[in-house]
This record gives sequence, structure tokens and C-alpha cells, in this order.
Amino acid sequence: MTDAAASGAEATLARGRGVALWRQIVASLERDITGGRLVPGSRLPTEAELTQRFAVNRHTVRRAMEDLEARGLVRIEQGRGSFVAEDVLDYPLGPRTRFSETIRRQNREPQGRILRLEEIDADAIVAEALRIRRGKPVVMAERQGLADGRPVVVGRHYFSVARFPAMAGLLAEDPSITRALARLGVPDYRRHSTRITARMPTAEEAALLDQARSRPVLVSEALNVDAAGEPVELSIACYAAGRVQILVES
Repeated sequence: MTDAAASGAEATLARGRGVALWRQIVASLERDITGGRLVPGSRLPTEAELTQRFAVNRHTVRRAMEDLEARGLVRIEQGRGSFVAEDVLDYPLGPRTRFSETIRRQNREPQGRILRLEEIDADAIVAEALRIRRGKPVVMAERQGLADGRPVVVGRHYFSVARFPAMAGLLAEDPSITRALARLGVPDYRRHSTRITARMPTAEEAALLDQARSRPVLVSEALNVDAAGEPVELSIACYAAGRVQILVES
């Protein structure tokens, strides 16, 4: 039995009192959630554990879980289980979007990790965005962004090697793109364009975002430019749609 199941193992249902059993299960689990015994993002006891805990059949448990999901208190992921729903993070996309600043403004603790850093040949999309020839070398930095230790975004960031030959070395020392660009003579930059789409994640993206492949991701393709309007970075980022709400600011 899990710790969460054990914490409520003493729960009993009032039978024959006119209140449906599934509603009593809903009330019990809701108390666990609002009381902090089940924290946002944590896994709930399994269906089998809940049937044992409340001495009911699986149909009754499923009815209770469906109600909790409909009310936004839990999220059910096929093949992975049920989890306490997290607060949805508002992520504004405006002329000057910075991951760490955005997360801190919502009283969350930001963290960034460089997952992969390599020099590759620019494909047609990257070359057009950065205004270089196809096949020219670019630095590709794959980065994971977290809020309070929970992954919210994973993205690939592209920089022209011709313009920023030291970029890979700087990011290897410090994962902050803003600080790296400042050290390379770009103290500030702004968003030139953003294209937002939705799709299902790859297996790797789902794993990095700690979500099921059956849940969609929001994809942002963004181009940042310097004060003169010259491209400095193309980013293609996947956001966990269940944890992030993208706001477009003008």
C-alpha cells in the first residue's frame, strides 16, 4: 500500500445514510488534497488500493475519480495512473519573454538544465530564421525548464556559430541564455515573432515533461532579434499543456 493510501486507510463509509458511496469517496479524497496530505503532482493510490481502502467495487471508485477529474482536482493519465492536479502556470509571451523572470513573478522557483549541446548543420527552417545559408554551422542547445522542480517546457535553441562562436562554451558553464548573450555583446533582445501550435509529444518529450504521450503539448516557434533587428536565436519549445497556459501579450 502506498503512503497516500495508508494515510487514509482508516476511512470508512457511512452506508445506508442516503449519501452515495462514490460521493463519500470524493469527499474523503478531496479532504486529503485540500488538507495537504496529497500534494499537487503527486500520484493517487491505485484503483485497487482505493477499492480495498473503502471496501467498494471498482465501478464505485471509477465514478468518484471521474467526478474529481471533471472538477479539475485530479488528472487521469492512461497507463500512468491518477495525479493531483497542479495549478496551471500562466506563461506570457510578449516582446521580452525571459523564462526565469516569468516563473519568479508567479512565486515559483525557476530552474534550467542544458540536456544537450552540439554543433550541427542548419536545416532550411533554422537557416531561414537566422538568415544564414542552409548547412552552415549552428549551436543547438536542448534545454529543460522547471518550476518548483516540475518540468514545464523542453526546447531547442539555435544560434549562428559565425555570429556567436563562443556560445557553446558559455552555455556549458552556465545554462542561462540571457547571460550568455549579454557576455557576447547582446545585452537585450526582443521577440520578433511567435508561432503556436498543438500536437502530441514524442516519447522523449513526454518523458522530459513527465507526462503521458496521450496528453498534448503546446509548441512555440519563436525568433528573437537584437536592437538592430538582426536574428540572435530561434527556439522551438514544447510546453506541458496540463501545467502551462500561454498568454500572448502585445
